[in-house]
Amino acid sequence: MKRLFTTLMLVVLAFSALAQRVPALEQVKADPRKAYGNDYPYRQEIHTMTRAPRGYKAFYISHYARHGSRYYWNETLYQQLDTLMTMAHDRHQLTAEGEAFYSKFMTAKDELMTGISELTQLGWEQHQWIARTMYNSFPEVFRKGGNILAISSLSGRCVISMSAFCQELTQCNPKLEIREQSSRFTLDGVVPNDSQNPVKHNYPQATPRYEKNRDRFVDNDNLKEKIIQRVFVSTEGLPGNPGDIAGNLINLYTSLPNIYHEGMMGGIITDQEIADRWEVSNLGSYSWVFSHKYEMIPILQDILRKAQAAIDGSSDRLADLRFGHDSCIGPLTVLMGIHGADLDPEDPYEVKNCYQNWETCKACNLQFIFYRGRKGADDVIVKCLLNGEEATLPIATDMFPYYNWAELRDFYTERCHNVE
Repeated sequence: MKRLFTTLMLVVLAFSALAQRVPALEQVKADPRKAYGNDYPYRQEIHTMTRAPRGYKAFYISHYARHGSRYYWNETLYQQLDTLMTMAHDRHQLTAEGEAFYSKFMTAKDELMTGISELTQLGWEQHQWIARTMYNSFPEVFRKGGNILAISSLSGRCVISMSAFCQELTQCNPKLEIREQSSRFTLDGVVPNDSQNPVKHNYPQATPRYEKNRDRFVDNDNLKEKIIQRVFVSTEGLPGNPGDIAGNLINLYTSLPNIYHEGMMGGIITDQEIADRWEVSNLGSYSWVFSHKYEMIPILQDILRKAQAAIDGSSDRLADLRFGHDSCIGPLTVLMGIHGADLDPEDPYEVKNCYQNWETCKACNLQFIFYRGRKGADDVIVKCLLNGEEATLPIATDMFPYYNWAELRDFYTERCHNVE
């Protein structure tokens, strides 16, 4: 009984850190662009770090990152808006504000169509900044030089993100030897559900519990109707239904800061309007990342396996770096329960307290920092950073943000096996 009480108290202590975070709606109010969700450009800011317990020194880092800022991920958005706006212009169905947007869109159209899915300069700079911050935050890991493995999805924007990150690390210390690999051989550790992955998995889909109570959530969002009225005199005869048309315009708007075209849409949409509808969009995001969480088990297993190899000496790497997509790191944060993302509330209004979709922003990243103590090879602790901020895990600890490695390894190994 005493042991159970102690364990419960440790869990309470760990989750008190989660409770102390700024409430989600307050964060959106302070920075409305967080409501862009996974279109939010990575915020380059330094977070305060908790000093490691006395005698512990960082020696290894395991990392997973989304690619940086990019153009829209497929051509459909730009093509549909091109067809729609051209037809509306030719048929005199645009308002004055719609005509102004049409002119700016047409000026940028060739660039947008050429850039589809590609990394922008901002995306490159984001990963440079993250790499240098990692190096400066944990110099003891990198100071003497050594080997690092970086793996990427087969997507060009991920490969270039990896290159930006690794180049910056080697500029920090030319003694670092970094092997970069974008290969079908390593897809299981970075994008396991890629159709080209030679290792096939059959993990079940998951459904969050709030879905059964979604009708409790009152959605008063009427932004789509406002957008249509601002852009079009009439949508009669135009391709697509008004809801889809407005949805495309919202998707374009939230993508603009990533491609240096802010202001293109004038006053058609505002950041505050996007922020006002954030909670309902966050619900949709949670359903999406939650449903694919089990598919990310191979990534978690890759993290555990490579970390153990670094600890027991069968690997000499200082770091393992992974570069993939929001469709992987989002579900991975739910699988791992980072900041309570696995709490799976029944009340739709509670979802925002355990998951916020801006955490899966452009260039979002997870870093697991490993520290070795004085008691030998098995004296290892770990802390997790989500976008540079110390994060909670669903594991008992009396030294947050640090967790005992053996307990963390066993906890997540069991979580993976329970699904398999």
